[in-house]
Amino acid sequence: MPKIAMIGAGSVVFANNILGDLLTYPELKDNLHLSLMDIDPERLKASEGYARQRLKKEGSGSCLKATMDLGESLDNSDYVINMIQVGGLDATLLDFNIPAKYGLKQTIADTHGIGGIFRALRTIPRVLEICREMEKRCPEAWLINYSNPMAMNTWAAYRSSPVKVLGLCHSVQLTAAMLANYIKIPFPELRYRAAGINHICWFLKLEHRGENLYPLLFEAMKDPQVYSSDPVRFEIMKNFGCFVSESSEHMAEYVPYFIPRENLIEKLKIPINEYIRRCQEQEKEFEINKEVAEGKREIPKHFRSFEYAAPLIHSIETNQTISIYGNIENTGIISNLPTGCCVEAPCLVDGNGVQPIYVGELPPQLSAINRNHIGVQELTVKAVLENKPEYIYYACQLDPLASAMLTLEDINSLANELWQAHAGYLEYLVTKSK
Repeated sequence: MPKIAMIGAGSVVFANNILGDLLTYPELKDNLHLSLMDIDPERLKASEGYARQRLKKEGSGSCLKATMDLGESLDNSDYVINMIQVGGLDATLLDFNIPAKYGLKQTIADTHGIGGIFRALRTIPRVLEICREMEKRCPEAWLINYSNPMAMNTWAAYRSSPVKVLGLCHSVQLTAAMLANYIKIPFPELRYRAAGINHICWFLKLEHRGENLYPLLFEAMKDPQVYSSDPVRFEIMKNFGCFVSESSEHMAEYVPYFIPRENLIEKLKIPINEYIRRCQEQEKEFEINKEVAEGKREIPKHFRSFEYAAPLIHSIETNQTISIYGNIENTGIISNLPTGCCVEAPCLVDGNGVQPIYVGELPPQLSAINRNHIGVQELTVKAVLENKPEYIYYACQLDPLASAMLTLEDINSLANELWQAHAGYLEYLVTKSK
């Protein structure tokens, strides 16, 4: 029975999507040892109750245990799925509200940008704690990271620990399905190749039966209904030549071209503070899931999601080869991105584990966009691993959106204020003056 530890399992929707996916595989359905761990007793109780309802509905013989003890959850695990969000909604609100005081608008603020930097500063120490415990309790296990900021968390893990780590996201496969819809191609028949960094991963190839589909996608963009569903990404494709993996609301804050201009915010319908709205909706969904957990509401039928965790585990356990997109250390996989940075690239998975596929060079304009963010990521990771607080200011100053909207003085003041607001999570860092 492979043991799967879900850390941050209080993320009920996420945890149970993965659990539901695992139970769709006959080889795994009755043969899992599931350990749910969270530091919030209420959320853990809800997640456990929901999971037990799912096991019951699917008629699964797998065993389940919930615990607030990280070590107990990790003991003898084969797979560790990290889903933590350090600071929760309160910290997220600070990541939005303090920058807004200085005139910096954000949409999601969890992966790149000022919000991504400070989420990394809160999260990386906890990821490293998981790694240290894994080294003692399950040194051969896979750490599967879902927590954002994906690249910085994964980079810090492989740079400071020998544990096997892979970052998983759903943006590439979800976008591929959207592209198939835009150009009216059956999704199973779409052939694509993407590479880059998390959330800024480029679709280098789009084909159907050997035909290049990019001309059809450029033609589809002329349809106002299609364009309006993804305006920022179509503008990026029109100007840089390739479609990008993460949504328009995400991409709007990754580049300096849109949010600094009020007319484009309105024209392209860029949803400022979108992630706050989503968090509030998730709180409502949590209350519904609590009712499911308590047996007051019937658990919905599960349809296998686009998440990669379950197929990855199934592939390793059964030695059936699949192809996925993973976030991994760049060991020459993408030759014109820095060695050692965290890239998102195609990988083969089987009983031997995860084997990245060589990509080669990205088109230079695309690698240039990626490198803008890789520099910020490197500074943030090094600020934590090498205890160099001054690197945080450099990272904030180099963020493409912040540097387009604020003066250096304001960026430094903003960083100071966020540092003070998150002080309880940043005690591991030394002086914070600038």
